[in-house]
Amino acid sequence: MLFGIMSLDKNFRCTTDASQVVGRFAPSPTGALHFGSLVTAVGSYCLAKSAGGLWLLRMEDLDGPRVVPGAADEILHTLEALTLHWDGEVLYQSRRTACYEAALERLREDGHIFPCACSRKEVLASAPHRGEEGPIYAGTCRNGLPVGREARAWRMRVPHRSVGFCDCLSGEYRQCLASEVGDFVLRRADGLFAYQLAVVVDDAESGVTQVVRGADLLSSTPRQIYLHQCLGYPLPCYAHLPLVMTPDGEKVSKRHGTVSLDSSGGGRLIWKALRFLGQAVPAELLNASPAEVLSWGAKYFDGTKVPKVQC
Repeated sequence: MLFGIMSLDKNFRCTTDASQVVGRFAPSPTGALHFGSLVTAVGSYCLAKSAGGLWLLRMEDLDGPRVVPGAADEILHTLEALTLHWDGEVLYQSRRTACYEAALERLREDGHIFPCACSRKEVLASAPHRGEEGPIYAGTCRNGLPVGREARAWRMRVPHRSVGFCDCLSGEYRQCLASEVGDFVLRRADGLFAYQLAVVVDDAESGVTQVVRGADLLSSTPRQIYLHQCLGYPLPCYAHLPLVMTPDGEKVSKRHGTVSLDSSGGGRLIWKALRFLGQAVPAELLNASPAEVLSWGAKYFDGTKVPKVQC
């Protein structure tokens, strides 16, 4: 069974009952913005604003041990300097534990999750095979905890069926959760909530209708669609942007350098991000202000020109 396929109009808006497009940018404050994350910010901003929508900002600071002190404020400063102004208040995941607790309890009551006693080592040893993102859970605790064992984590019980969607920019993508992902963790052994649950709850409760992000998160989307379905949330539209790569084929990350607002001006950075996304931004805007370049992007951004991601 395939579900979750969504259609779009010519302006890359979901053909749902939503009266307004609501996009978002959700950086993790594990360091300052790098060019790859700037591309995502610019792409998500322009796709939302070109449809007359809102653009929200969320700090995905749920994984406390990985958060760098001061990084969130630095990200906000950089976005403001680039005139990437967000609508409403910034949402911090670290302040939303009660919301994730409530969603997990709903899933438990409906039988969608189960406690798991397996350690990482045990999961690796018993995995029948590996999927895109690691070993497939063997289902050891699916029908109850082994005698004498206590729960370490909570896992999502996934169906033996295909979950798919139509990426706004690149076309159809589908995945069999059981054979390609397995029962995935929603609450870890250390008590922290998993990204998959938090992002679904946040998007739904913020009214997000358009999720624009990097292609590295493409394979997460079927899991999130399934969670949306189980929690009774409306589905947003998804668009995955091409990743910025180093010359040796590695994804650009914070360790490759961060966005520098030097004498070259922020407008040049916005211009380069738009060009990377296939937009025909005029050469005469190369030295314009960030606001001028973004204004052009919000008015003329063409989703059909964005390089397609391999689905």
